[in-house]
Amino acid sequence: MTGIVVFVDSRGGNTRKIAEVIAAEAGTAVGDITDSLPDTAKLVFLGSGTYGGAPGIGMMKFVTDNDFSGRNVAVFGTSMSPGGAQKMVAAMVDALKRKGATVLGTFDCRGKFLLFRRGHPDETDLGNARAFARDMISKH
Repeated sequence: MTGIVVFVDSRGGNTRKIAEVIAAEAGTAVGDITDSLPDTAKLVFLGSGTYGGAPGIGMMKFVTDNDFSGRNVAVFGTSMSPGGAQKMVAAMVDALKRKGATVLGTFDCRGKFLLFRRGHPDETDLGNARAFARDMISKH
C-alpha cells in the first residue's frame, strides 16, 4: 500500500515486534527514525517503548524534526507496567497534534522487561496489533 510508513523507537525489541506486524499488514517495511519522514507518507504509524514513563528520545526527536501537517498518524507503544504505555502514548499524541497531525487512533500492550512480563508481546498482542493496523488503514 503506497503512502503508508511505520517508524519505531525500540530498545528491547518489544515495540519493534509490534511495528513489524503492523508493517507487514500495511505491505511496507519498518523505517529508520534517523531518516526524514517521506513527503509521500499519508498514513504514519509511530511506535515507542516506554522509558521512564515517556517515549524514547529518538522518537520524540523524530516527531520534533518532521512536519505532520495534513498527515494521518496512528500511535502505538509497549510498557512493562499496566497502563504505562497509555501515558507515553498520550504524550506522543499531544506532541503530534502540536505538529499538525490528525491522530486516527492508538494501541498499546504489555512488553517484557528483565524478568517481568516474559512472553509479551504474545500472539494475542500481535493479533490485536494486526487488527489495529487494519482499522487504521481502513480509516485512512
